[in-house]
Amino acid sequence: MKSLKFECRLKSRVNVLRSIQSKHRFQHHCLASENSNVARTNLTPSQHVLDIWHKAEAVCFDVDCTVTVNDSLDLLAEYMGVGKEVENLTKKAMDGTLSLGQALEERLKLINCKPKDIKSFLAANPPQSRFAKGIVSLVTRLQERDVTVYLISGGFRELTLPIAEQLGIPRQQVFANRMLWQWDDETLEPSRLVGFDISEPTARNQGKPQAIAKIREAHTYSSVVMIGDGITDLEAVQVSGGADLFIGYGGVQRRAAVEKDADWYVMDFAELEAAMKCYQVAMIGSGAWACAAARMVAQNALENTSGMFDTKVKMWVYEENYEGRKLTEIINERHENPKYLPGVSLPENLVAMPDLLEVTEGADLLIFCSPHQFVRGVLKQLAGKVKKGAVAISLIKGMRVRVDGPQLISQMVERMLGIDCSVLMGANIAEGIAKEELSEAVIGYDNLDNAYVFEKVFQRPYFEVKLIPDGPGAEMCGTLKNIVALAAGFVDGLGYGPNSKAAVMRQGLSEMMNFSTRLYPSIRSETFLESCGMADLIATCYGGRNRKVAVEYASSWQAGAPQTFDALEASLLNGQKLQGVMTSDEVQEILRMKGWEQDYPLFTTINRIIHSQLDPSYVVKYKEGAGINISLHADPTVLKSGDTPPKGPRLAPLNTF
Repeated sequence: MKSLKFECRLKSRVNVLRSIQSKHRFQHHCLASENSNVARTNLTPSQHVLDIWHKAEAVCFDVDCTVTVNDSLDLLAEYMGVGKEVENLTKKAMDGTLSLGQALEERLKLINCKPKDIKSFLAANPPQSRFAKGIVSLVTRLQERDVTVYLISGGFRELTLPIAEQLGIPRQQVFANRMLWQWDDETLEPSRLVGFDISEPTARNQGKPQAIAKIREAHTYSSVVMIGDGITDLEAVQVSGGADLFIGYGGVQRRAAVEKDADWYVMDFAELEAAMKCYQVAMIGSGAWACAAARMVAQNALENTSGMFDTKVKMWVYEENYEGRKLTEIINERHENPKYLPGVSLPENLVAMPDLLEVTEGADLLIFCSPHQFVRGVLKQLAGKVKKGAVAISLIKGMRVRVDGPQLISQMVERMLGIDCSVLMGANIAEGIAKEELSEAVIGYDNLDNAYVFEKVFQRPYFEVKLIPDGPGAEMCGTLKNIVALAAGFVDGLGYGPNSKAAVMRQGLSEMMNFSTRLYPSIRSETFLESCGMADLIATCYGGRNRKVAVEYASSWQAGAPQTFDALEASLLNGQKLQGVMTSDEVQEILRMKGWEQDYPLFTTINRIIHSQLDPSYVVKYKEGAGINISLHADPTVLKSGDTPPKGPRLAPLNTF
C-alpha cells in the first residue's frame, strides 16, 4: 500500500496538473465556440486526442442514447402511456432549450409511476435488450486494460443500476439522480412518486463536470474521458475541473451542436476499440535477468485479451556461438537460453533476434537490460532510429562517471534517445523469478502515464510491482547495493558470522542512503525501504552473483592461492558480467573527485580490497582500512591485516576510466 505521505504528495501533484489541463481545455472550447465557422475535422482524431485516449485512466459514459439505444425515462413513459409528451421534453433538455432540472420535474409529473411499475418495466425491457452496438465489447476492453469505467446519467439510479450490473460496473461508479417516494404509513412501503433528489450533481445543468470533479477528488486519475451524445455530456470538458477529452457519439442520436464541438466524433464504438493502443515491446538484452524479465513480458502479451500488447515480443541477443551453433537459433528452437538461464522455458511468442535495429523497429516500449558498460554503445546505434512517441524503462543497475559528474542509465537513455525512461528495480534475482517464486519490484517514474503502462507489462501473480515517483532513488539503490554485496561476500568467504555480516550490511545501507541523497537531494528517504532498497540489498547479499564471486575471492586469499576477479568472473558466471567491481570503481572515482573518501569508509575499503591494496580481512575493519594512507605503485603490495601502513601521499586515482 502507498504511504499516506506519498498519496498526499501524488494527489497534490496530479491536482496541479489537472488544474492546468482543465484551464487549457476550457480555453480551447471557448475558442472553438467563438470560431464556429471554422471547418472541423473531428471525425478523424488528432494525435493529441489519441494520446489522451490511449492514456485514459477513467472513462465516463453517458447512459441514455449512448450506452443504450433509447432514453430510459422516455421508454418508461411509453410503458406508462405518456411517451410522446415526455419525449418532447427530453429533446428540449438535450438541445439545451430547457434546463435539465425543469425537464426532469415535468417528465416525472407526466409519468407518475409507482415502484411496481418500475419493476414490471425492467422485466419487460431488460438492459441487454437495449445496449447500443459495440458498447459491451468496448467497456469490456477498457476494464481488461484496468481503465475504470463510470456511468454518469441525467436519468435515475432505479433505471441505471441494472444497466451497470450487466456491464460489470460497481454501484459506486454510477452517478445518477434518485427518485423521491411518498411512503405509506400502513404498509411502510413507497407508494407514490413525489419528485427527485435535487442534491445530486446530475440533477442540474453542468452536473456531469461536477460529478467528474467528485471522481477526481477521490482518485488520482491523470486523464479522464467523457463519452456521450448530448449537450450535457459536452459540458464535461467546457467547465474547469471536468474531463480532459470529450468524445461525441452519434450512433443513436446525431446532434449537430455536439458533433460540432466534440474533440472526436464517432458513429460506432468499434472506432474507439480500433483506436486503442497496441504496444509493441522490445527487450534489449538477453542475460539471465533479461530472459527472466522477458519471460514475464511475453506471458502478459500472450494472456492479455484486451489487445493492449502485440503478442510478439522481440528480444535482442548479442550473437555468439554456443555448442557450435548460433545462440539465437537455439533460443528460438528450444525456447530456452541454455547459456544464461538454463532449464527455464521461454514463451514461444518471445523471439530472439541478433539485429538490434530490427528488434527496436516500430517498438513503442523499449526495455533495456544489458550490462551497464555496454549501454552507451547500444544507445549510439539507436540514436535517431527509435519510433516517435516510444518510451523506455531500464532494468540496468549501474552508472557512468563523467568529468561533470555521474550519469544514471535512465538519464543516459533520455539524453541520447530523447525519450522518457522509467526504471524497474527490486530484489530480482533471475533464477527465483524464472521459477515464479514470489518477488517484487518498484517502477520509479517521472511520467505517471508511462509508469502505468509498464506496470501492466511486468505485473504477474508472482511478481508484484509498485509505482513510486522517485526514479533516481530507485536507480541509485539498484546500483550501489552491488558494492555492499561484495562486502557481504568477503564476510562469508572469510567465515565470519551473522553479526559481522549484519553490521557490514547496515553500514552499506547507511552509505547508500547518504551518498545517493548527497548527489540527488530530491531522492525520498522512504525509497530505501522499498523493494529497490533494503529488500534488494538483502537478496543480493545472500544470493547474488557479486556475493558469489566475492566469497570465492576471499576464500582463495585465505587459502593462500588468491585469484583475480577477472578469472573468477570467467569461471563462475558463465559469460555474465560482474557489476559490483565496475560500480565500485565508478563510485570511488566520484568520491575522489569530491574528496569524500573518508565519509564512506566501507565503499572506500571495498574498492581497495578489489584492487589488492588491502587484504579481504579489512572488510570488518573498514574504518581502519579507509583511513590508511596507501601509495600506488605499478605492482602494489597487498597490505595485510596487522601490517604497519606505509607513509606517503593519499591513495591516488586509479587509471580505470
